[in-house]
Amino acid sequence: MSKTIELIFDFVSPNAYLIWQPLQDLAEKYGATVAITPAFLGGMHKLTGNAPPFIRDAEVKGKNEYAMLELGRFVTKHGLSKFRMNPKFPFNTITLQRMLVALPRDKRAGFIEALLPAIWEQGLDATDADTLGKILQDSGFDAEALFARAQDPAIKQALIDNTEKAVARGAFGIPTMFVDGEIYFGKERLGQIEEQLAAP
Repeated sequence: MSKTIELIFDFVSPNAYLIWQPLQDLAEKYGATVAITPAFLGGMHKLTGNAPPFIRDAEVKGKNEYAMLELGRFVTKHGLSKFRMNPKFPFNTITLQRMLVALPRDKRAGFIEALLPAIWEQGLDATDADTLGKILQDSGFDAEALFARAQDPAIKQALIDNTEKAVARGAFGIPTMFVDGEIYFGKERLGQIEEQLAAP
């Protein structure tokens, strides 16, 4: 029986971009499915008291520099040479995350794949509605309908609920993955996730 990797996802995390393709490759290798649960990282931080690492660790000598070194190693290992830190980072993804919630589950991966390169390779301002709308339209999505649905109170509440439920399950950042009820945080956990997928 195939396993499911649940990915708690927010576009604002560079690590969500970095883990996306390696996680797809891992799922394909083991015949697993990646199920996307949109959450709002800003809300997760408020609920948990967490903060972005580059802010949280700013006063720790050498820690952010080492994090960048590790990031470079990950990029090299997984062939992600197109990655560029977005010049607008950190940016507000509330509208994008609501759109993701509004989509049927089987359309979420396509939505993510349409936007990740624009945001994390080409430097798209994720709050620029016009540019965002054009990319979505060109990728086969009804941008006008998605923008409208992002203002639906039920969709707004669904994103809040997703975020609160993720935190209640132990999540405190992005990307968080669940496999067989086990929680894994961060792109560095791919090896552990592989072990879980390989287990009988």
